[in-house]
Amino acid sequence: MRIEQLEYIAAVTRLGSLRRAAEALHLSQPALSETVRNLERELGVDILDRRRSGAKISDEGRELLPHIIGVLDAVDRLRRAAGEQHHSSRMVRLGTVNAATVPLLVPVVREFRASYPRTQVEVVQAQQADIHRGLLEGGLDLGLVNYLAGDDLPPGFHTTELLRGRPVACVRTGSPLAALPALTPDDLLTEPLIAMRSGYVMHRYLHRLLEGRNPAFSYSMDGAEMGKLMVAEGLGVTVLPDFSVLDDPLERCGAITSRPIEGDDTEVLLVLQRPLAGSAPRAARDLHALFVATATARTARAAAP
Repeated sequence: MRIEQLEYIAAVTRLGSLRRAAEALHLSQPALSETVRNLERELGVDILDRRRSGAKISDEGRELLPHIIGVLDAVDRLRRAAGEQHHSSRMVRLGTVNAATVPLLVPVVREFRASYPRTQVEVVQAQQADIHRGLLEGGLDLGLVNYLAGDDLPPGFHTTELLRGRPVACVRTGSPLAALPALTPDDLLTEPLIAMRSGYVMHRYLHRLLEGRNPAFSYSMDGAEMGKLMVAEGLGVTVLPDFSVLDDPLERCGAITSRPIEGDDTEVLLVLQRPLAGSAPRAARDLHALFVATATARTARAAAP
């Protein structure tokens, strides 16, 4: 027994004939009739009274009708409950590398909450390899990951580019380095360097930029947000993608600023990834769409004169 068989019986009863029910259901009349016959054979009851003038619900079918309607009502309640639960109470897990969080993530989560007020968004900060593992194993729904332009993308993921930017030096607004229009690698070595740990894209970039030279003193950090706070407190300078600094709350209030790296044309990509295998839940798909829309609007604002 299938739900659509019961739905067809209800339609014949509601519309008064097999022909009108077939038209309303966009089925051929023979196909509808055969589907009902299969149910009749299974139940051992003639549900339709078939005559030359047409087919209508039989007396036996009318006796079964309250039970049929009861099953359909129960199925409808089940579907509504599942839809509401899926829409409002599911948790979406987002992995993010630490150089890609506040300026993009905060407005996206704020708008997402307006549509999904009861859905929790769990933000997991991790290295790229851990995010990929979480996506493949099902522990994460989406992942925000950085790449340097030209990096090979790993297989097994659907990848959407959100932002494309340049590495910049993030300095305290009152620092002597802030008076320079651009900073050289030598300039970066004049202050304590707040660097990402090994395993992050920006660690790889900085090592390449400095050609293996080490500053007199450096901090090793796991997160761009802590790095920006340390810069604001005058503890040193850090190197981040420009999209991690521009429009950051610390940048908006004037505590930090950024300067380009002189002579460097490296591009950093922020992408959103999800597994190719399996279907993403609706809430995760909507969160994905919000990231794309917000990133597109941000890029358009940056390009405006």
